[in-house]
Amino acid sequence: MKKIPLRRCLVTNESFPKEELFRIVRTPNGEVILDTTYKANGRGAYVKKDEEIILKAKAKKVLDRALEVKVPEEVYERMLNYLKMK
Repeated sequence: MKKIPLRRCLVTNESFPKEELFRIVRTPNGEVILDTTYKANGRGAYVKKDEEIILKAKAKKVLDRALEVKVPEEVYERMLNYLKMK
């Protein structure tokens, strides 16, 4: 039986399988990206794939504090667009 890796959402503080979370990464050169492969190099932070949770993270600047850099508006927009496509 294979172990399912769990990660903790920054907003809800609950653990979920990786596939249920977005991974946002601050790359070594300081750029902030949405990591869809879950393998990008850099400091990662996880947020649940839920519109309400994403908006809370944006309002409370949770990602800004976790990644120690200002997260661009387009990262939040990409997460919300991804949810609308599914």
